[in-house]
Amino acid sequence: MSRDDPEPSVPGDGIEEGRRLIRVGGDKGLSLADRFSERLHRLTWRTPLHDLRLTGRHPLKLIAVPDDPIPGDAGRGRALLAGRLVHLGEERAVDAIDLRRPDWGKPFADHLQGFGWLRDLSTVATRAQAAPVADALMRRWLDAHADVVDQAAWRADLWGRRVLAWTAHAPLILSSTDSVYRSRVLNALARGGRYLDRHADRTAPGTARIAAWCGVVACGLLLPDGDVRLRFGEAGLARALGVSLFEDGGTVSRSPSMLLGAIDLLASLSACYDARRREAPDAVELALARMVPALLGVTHGDRGLSSWQGGGPIAAERVAAVVEASGIRTRPLRQARDWGYQRLTAGSAVLIVDAAPPPVARVVEGGCASTLAFEFSDGPARLIVNCGGAREAVAGLPRAFAEGLRTTAAHSTLSLADTNSTAINPDGTLGRGVGEVELSRQESEAGSRIEGTHDGYARRFGFVHRRQLMLTSDGRELRGEDALLPRGSRRRAGATPFAIRFHLGRGVEAEPTVDGQAAILRTPEDGLWQFRCRGGALAIDGSVWIDEAGRPVATRQLVVTGEAEAGGASVGWLLKRAR
Repeated sequence: MSRDDPEPSVPGDGIEEGRRLIRVGGDKGLSLADRFSERLHRLTWRTPLHDLRLTGRHPLKLIAVPDDPIPGDAGRGRALLAGRLVHLGEERAVDAIDLRRPDWGKPFADHLQGFGWLRDLSTVATRAQAAPVADALMRRWLDAHADVVDQAAWRADLWGRRVLAWTAHAPLILSSTDSVYRSRVLNALARGGRYLDRHADRTAPGTARIAAWCGVVACGLLLPDGDVRLRFGEAGLARALGVSLFEDGGTVSRSPSMLLGAIDLLASLSACYDARRREAPDAVELALARMVPALLGVTHGDRGLSSWQGGGPIAAERVAAVVEASGIRTRPLRQARDWGYQRLTAGSAVLIVDAAPPPVARVVEGGCASTLAFEFSDGPARLIVNCGGAREAVAGLPRAFAEGLRTTAAHSTLSLADTNSTAINPDGTLGRGVGEVELSRQESEAGSRIEGTHDGYARRFGFVHRRQLMLTSDGRELRGEDALLPRGSRRRAGATPFAIRFHLGRGVEAEPTVDGQAAILRTPEDGLWQFRCRGGALAIDGSVWIDEAGRPVATRQLVVTGEAEAGGASVGWLLKRAR
């Protein structure tokens, strides 16, 4: 398929004229009763009754061993063979890892505890080479966590991932001739399955709950006497998919990286069905058929993911591997409803717009105030991006820096009075702000046009932000207008300052023109674009972009500033290819 091929509609690929998207309960986190219930639930982990619930028959073997359908990270795998566990900038010598005294961050902990590193190891090593490494870490985990239930190791989503990893890579962790050790591994797996039976539904909706129920189903398929559990798990997974996915296939977190993770989970679960020579249930197949187009809808011309809701620009190779494993062959979803990302393409240009309210506080941690931001690419060159990576930045970055990646200013959109369009609360949840987005889109021979309006500043400043974007049919021009329109009676005295930011992609150089109203942009591929604006003052400033490995990369940004009087303000701008 060439880049110029038209993109036909897929089921649900459309949006009603003047559609309104509303954030229901968006600024409400867990209630006091919910927090108390969760605290009480964790206290029960220490009681003999909870341990009694985890006892049962000891399985003697797995019924089948599924293949892992997705290759791991070769670089991390080679590091493991050399005795180092590496993830997002954190590194530990395998021999020095003490699971009883963790001294690492949450991303590293989840990678270690979820046993995703088994995939990396098996990608670069033979069984004889990899088994000693896997055996050593497995024994350490059993000693620290097999008999003690705690949040660090026994979160339901971690158990779901662990079940899929242990069963797919059983030859690595069960190669020992030590029968006592083998029995401990299989008994821990059985205890994890019994724990998931009771706790999968307590996990937050989204990828985490999908992971937990995938673990239940996998135990039902691969452990002896699992028929009842399998039926129970399939019903629970269907419910989890229903509350974790929008009808258009996106996740309720509105995070492309989390959607990629959910597809990975379902593809791995499908491999468990294949190992038993059974068909995966319709709920799984239908979910994948919706999820893959939604995921492809937020990929750029380089086939990698764009940066939204804390995720980074995941490389095309990984996206392609997960999509291949899903078994779904489809085109990108262009017009998402609740998932909220609008995709406009023409020639070699791809425009992706966040045209929906942010995720609700109850279903996601680390959401971003990115409403009406956009990313724009020309073939393999990412011209306009968001900083991204709030969840996936390397360890060691200051917390304030990581939190700054969630702000409106870290996205290519308008911010008013140096505030966020949706508040970021001290506890990390998203608070009040954007509650409603009005959206319309038109297609014509001249090109594609999208208009969105959000109310994130209406309550505080008395303005709504309206953004109009027009991509010409040849993909060589992107025209935009950002307007602040009066709404309601609340106004601040005097003019309110605003800034419209256009964060530039890695390697994009920017030079101002003599009149100060334009800039020449040169891409690493030697493409030449001109940016021009009216209605504000243009400046070129420093910025940062989180790359595929979670590392901060110094970049540039165009910033258009001005002031909105009581009657509002409007800035028009043009991004035009010059070569």
